[in-house]
Amino acid sequence: MKTLGVDFGERRIGLAISDPEGRWALPLATLERGDDRSAVQRIAEVARREAAERLVVGEPLRLDGTRGDAAKRARAFAGKLARATGLPCSCVDEALTSRQASERLRRAGIDPRKHLEKIDQVAAQILLQEALDAATRDAR
Repeated sequence: MKTLGVDFGERRIGLAISDPEGRWALPLATLERGDDRSAVQRIAEVARREAAERLVVGEPLRLDGTRGDAAKRARAFAGKLARATGLPCSCVDEALTSRQASERLRRAGIDPRKHLEKIDQVAAQILLQEALDAATRDAR
């Protein structure tokens, strides 16, 4: 089952897509956020084009696991995506994925400060891969 991962941010939204078997997450694109309505439309178009069957949206929980304002906005956005696409949509904790993405880019010889769009894509890849791995563990 192909899954689209969404790293929801205030300025940009990173996207990642899984392989058809749901084993691997790959960075896909970065969208400038704009308003929620246009962002939802653009993500819905990507989901159709990529033949995604479900969505995973990153929810930035606090380090103590509670939901702050950012997590509430991400969860509300996930609800809008689910309604617009008709696809099942789940939220996963994405705390620190941007930091992990920056570190991965540095190790690959890419300066993350010069490629902010890549941070969002890789963050989406990380959160999607974590969701895919969790689904595989749960299926065992």
